[in-house]
Amino acid sequence: MKPSLLSNSAVATVIAAVAASSSAGAVVPAFRSPSGNINCYYNAKGLGSAGFAPVLKCSLDHADYGAKLQRRCESGDWHGFTLTPSRKPTIFCPGGASGDKPSYRTLAYGQSRQLGPFTCTSRVTGVTCKNRTGHGLFISRQAYRAW
Repeated sequence: MKPSLLSNSAVATVIAAVAASSSAGAVVPAFRSPSGNINCYYNAKGLGSAGFAPVLKCSLDHADYGAKLQRRCESGDWHGFTLTPSRKPTIFCPGGASGDKPSYRTLAYGQSRQLGPFTCTSRVTGVTCKNRTGHGLFISRQAYRAW
């Protein structure tokens, strides 16, 4: 291998490692519903389908529709939904651990929390999260809606 090609490969490897370490293993802000069934966390440098960008990931311990959404996952297990700053939510089917370490606080019913470009509100009926462009997600044990 030529020395310049080896140097470029080494630099690319170091850059990739730094980028991965800046988002992996990070303690990230999070909340859970009072029932404990719904958990959402925010990563300002999350990895999404378009690269590194702010993401909100919400999961449910129990969802009546979980098996149906699991069938839509091409790989990995269905864990919930991902919301980005400008697009409709997508289902979240990770193939491995994200490395994020959520720091959960209970979001009382009737209360809202701002996490970066997202606003989430907890109600007895479920949790609603929206981004600044008007896309959002409602999740509960019985149903979900994405727009």
